[in-house]
Amino acid sequence: MPPPETSTVCTGAVVAGTAPAAPALPARRPPAPSAHPEQELSLERIVRTAIEIADAEGLPALTMRGVAARLGVAAMSTYRYVPSKEDLVLHMADAAFGEASYGADAPGDWRARVELGARTLCGLYRKYPWLAQTGSLTRPLLVPNLMVHGEWVLSALDAHGLDPTTLFGIHVLLYSHVQGLAVHLEREAHAQAATGQTEDEWMDGRTPVLRELVESGRFPAFAKVVGAFEHGYDLRLDALFELGLKTLLDGLTPLVEGRPAIAGCEGTRSGSRPSPGPR
Repeated sequence: MPPPETSTVCTGAVVAGTAPAAPALPARRPPAPSAHPEQELSLERIVRTAIEIADAEGLPALTMRGVAARLGVAAMSTYRYVPSKEDLVLHMADAAFGEASYGADAPGDWRARVELGARTLCGLYRKYPWLAQTGSLTRPLLVPNLMVHGEWVLSALDAHGLDPTTLFGIHVLLYSHVQGLAVHLEREAHAQAATGQTEDEWMDGRTPVLRELVESGRFPAFAKVVGAFEHGYDLRLDALFELGLKTLLDGLTPLVEGRPAIAGCEGTRSGSRPSPGPR
C-alpha cells in the first residue's frame, strides 16, 4: 500500500495551494564573523543575527556564544544587551510577530476578521518555522507584538455579548489550531536533517509496519479508510488548516451570533443563549 504523502505551503499571510513541506535544515557551518566593530553592537543587531541563526539552523542551535561569534565580538559582549538565551528568544519572537499587522481598511465582519488573523499568523509561522516552538498554551509568550494578533481576534468577537471566559476560550482555541499545526514545520525540518530522509522516504521504510497494522484485522475502520486511498494519503498541513478553521468557525457561529444550534433529527435545540440585541 502506498505510504502517506505530505506537502504544505503558507505564503505570506494567506494560505495557498500546495508545495513541498518545509525543507531540511542546511548543514551547520561555522558562522561568518561580522565586519562591524564591537562598539556598534546593539540589541537590534543581536536579535536580527539570532533570527538568522534560527532560520538557518533551527532554534536548538541558537546560543549566546554563537550569536557573538557571528557578530565577531567577545562572547560576553552580548550579555550587556540581553541577559540570557531565554530573553533573547523573547526578543526574537517579538520581532518576528511584529512583521505583520492589520490595516484600518480591515473587514468589519467578525468571521472575516478572525480568518484574516489566523492566516496572518500562519504566514509568520511559515516564514519562521522556529517561531511555533517558542511558547505553549500553558506557558504563553507575553510579548507585545503577539498581543497585537490576540487583540485583533478578541476585538472581532468582543461586540457579541459573550461572557469573558467564553470569549477568551474561543481566542485560545483558534490560536491553538494555528500554532498546533505550525509546530510541525521545524520538527519535520529537523527530522530530515537528522535522518537524511524526506517524509516520503521515511514512510517508505515503514510501509511493512503499516501494512501489518492494516492487515491485522484489529483496526477495521482504519483499514477501510486507508485502503480506500488509491495513491496513498496526501497529508497537506494547509488543507488541514483550512478544514480546521472552517469547521471551528462554522461551529462557533451560533455561539458568537447568539443563534440556537440545532441538534438531532427532531430539531432539538441545544447550546442556545439570549441574543445580545441589535448590533
